[in-house]
Formats: sequence, C-alpha cells, structure tokens
Amino acid sequence: MKSHFQFTNKQRSGIFLLLVIILTSQCIYLFVDFSKDSLPENNDELISFRNEIDSLRQIKLENSKPKIYPFNPNYITDYKGYSLGMSNEEIDRLHRFRAKNKWVNSVGDFKKVTKVSDSLLDKIAPYFKFPDWVTNPKPKHNRYSNSYSDNSKPKSYDQKIDLNIATAAQLKKVYGVGEKLSERIIKYRNKYDGGFVADAQLLDVYGLEPEVIIRIKNDFTVKTPRVIQNYNLNTATRDELVTIQYIDYEIAKHIIEERTLRNGFKTLEDLTKVEGFPIKKIEIIKLYLHL
Repeated sequence: MKSHFQFTNKQRSGIFLLLVIILTSQCIYLFVDFSKDSLPENNDELISFRNEIDSLRQIKLENSKPKIYPFNPNYITDYKGYSLGMSNEEIDRLHRFRAKNKWVNSVGDFKKVTKVSDSLLDKIAPYFKFPDWVTNPKPKHNRYSNSYSDNSKPKSYDQKIDLNIATAAQLKKVYGVGEKLSERIIKYRNKYDGGFVADAQLLDVYGLEPEVIIRIKNDFTVKTPRVIQNYNLNTATRDELVTIQYIDYEIAKHIIEERTLRNGFKTLEDLTKVEGFPIKKIEIIKLYLHL
C-alpha cells in the first residue's frame, strides 16, 4: 500500500492543481446565477404568434364539426334527427305525422308537428329544402287539371295525352312539375327507343313525388308503349330474369328458389316474399312478367 501513496514533487503539484480546479468549478456552480442570461422577449411578436395559433385551432375545431347539407325535413330518419339535435319524442312526432301520408311544407309546419325549441329550429331551418312545387307554386288556373283541384274530374283515356309524345311545355302545366322535372321526364323517356312502357315508369324519374305522379297520370298516359320482351314468371330461366331491370343474378337465383318451394307463383305480388327483392320497384318489374 505504501507504494500507492508515494509521489514525486511534480505529481504532488499536479494533484494539488487538479483539486484547485475542482474546488473552483464547484464554487462557480454554487454561487454564480446563470438565470440572468435569458434571451430578451418581444411581447408584441409573442402575442401575435399566440393569436395565430388560437385562430388555427379555432378553424380546426370548426372543420371537425359535422357539416349539414340542405335536406327535405319530411325524410328525417332517426339517425339524421339525432345528429341534428332532436329528441326521440320530436322525431317520433314527425314519423307519426308522415305515417298519415301528410307532408311538412314549411318551417312553421315543422315546428307545429315536432314541437322543437326555437333555438334548435333557428339552427336547422336554414338547411330545409322543400320541393319546387312547394316553394314556387304555380297558379291553379292552368289548362290541365289535376287530381288535387277542387273542380277536377278524372279524364277518360281518350282525353289524356300520350306520355310518349308529350312535350316539356305540356308537362310543365301540371301542378308540381317545373322546368327541371319536365326535362327529366323527357330525358328518361328518350333513354329507350320507343319511350315509356307504362305509366309505372314515372316512379323511376328522380325527384317526382307520389302526389305529383298522380297529377301527371290524370292528364297523361302511355298510349303507344315500347315493345318489350315479356316472360312467364313460372318458367323463365335465370338468364332471362337478369335481363329485366332491377333483377341481378342473386335476385334471379332467389326467385327460382322461391318458385320451387311454392311449386310456382300464384300471383306476381308473391315476388315480394323473395329474399332481397326490390319491393319499391315491383310495379316496373311486373311490366316484364306474366303468369
């Protein structure tokens, strides 16, 4: 052990110098305040930067909120009503009203039916979009009567205009049919060589409400139907069924399976029992089938 503690004069000087440096460094660290060396602040620039961050944060919050697009309040679903802030009772009141085949045609009607609060109504009413025939009604003294006129009477077949040769100007005279709807009817008719097969195809024209279709059918009907292939429902093959509008291979397969289970269909309405069958289009599909 003695050899470890014997130093020369130079070694002792080095050790002493090292101890001095260590003690000096510790004293500087303990007694010198380094916090005064912070950078100077520019308050105006800092405030401007904070305001910019706050504005960007606010924009992000606004963009993250669900957006509301114009909609017809008559078709509010449970989910749509919930997302708008309506209570279950308010949604149920609207659905009960619509179940009676009645329509909401104004903001006042909507409040009267649903009994929503004024604050909520002020928030969602600007997005209400009613049909053109509600917001811009035509005079009722037009040349063509309709089924909702007080003095209208059902027209005979001979008195009606052939829907396959009717002009847009003639169609626009029906209450509820404006320029856009008349153009859509003509455009849909011109999609097929020969035009409409039957009046039921009006259901395929986008934007035509059921009551407007009734008015059209009071003045117009298909007198020169387009010739189509008609199949026997109880003998048609799958390849024949898929040529019919709205029937794909899966639905055709289910029709044949149901037909086998029933030992043949008794009526065309039995198609509504077929799995996946487009019930809303049955009137159009029936044009291509017979028993």
